[in-house]
Amino acid sequence: MKSMFLTVAGTVLGITLLFAPATSFAKGKMAEHAGMTRIELRLALRDLWVEHIFWVRNVALTTKLGDTDAAKIAEGQVVQNAKNIANSISPYYGQQASDKLFKLLAGHYGAIKDYMTAAYAGNKEAENAAVGKLKENADEIASFLSSANPNWKKEVLVSALVTHGEQHIAQINAISSKDYVSEAKTWDAMRKHVYVIADVLANGIVKQFPKKFAK
Repeated sequence: MKSMFLTVAGTVLGITLLFAPATSFAKGKMAEHAGMTRIELRLALRDLWVEHIFWVRNVALTTKLGDTDAAKIAEGQVVQNAKNIANSISPYYGQQASDKLFKLLAGHYGAIKDYMTAAYAGNKEAENAAVGKLKENADEIASFLSSANPNWKKEVLVSALVTHGEQHIAQINAISSKDYVSEAKTWDAMRKHVYVIADVLANGIVKQFPKKFAK
């Protein structure tokens, strides 16, 4: 058991170090905005969305391992990341829109956490309820974003966000059953998929506000 814990802990540390430089880039570039290039916007949004799946994974993993202190810290980072993602749209849509997106992202995480709690307790009824909340939230986020930008098609966003939620569920299930081989495959799919989400958002902003970008 101790050996398994050390292996998992080492994996978490390794991923943390891997993404540390990207995190700094994202926070730095999204704070600037003025003079940001199209490529910089895309990379910054990719980094923010990778942070999202990274910290949610940390919550799921440390909770399963019973490390409540680590889980609390990870959850704090999930919340901060949601604020960062929400703030990324404020230069284009204003603070009110940013605040709305933050609430919707909080709902996204809340549904994921509900599913995690139910899965670890073996409560199928609660699992199903959480899945319903996750899908409803995906529709709410897609409706909100598509109303702000005509380049963000609701049906595209709903599909992308539902798939994203299903990947969170698959990851939690794998961690719950200690199937770390499957969890590793899910992580790879999640990382690639959030790149798609980030690129859709970045491309939509550039199309709507082309004069805001240096090139």
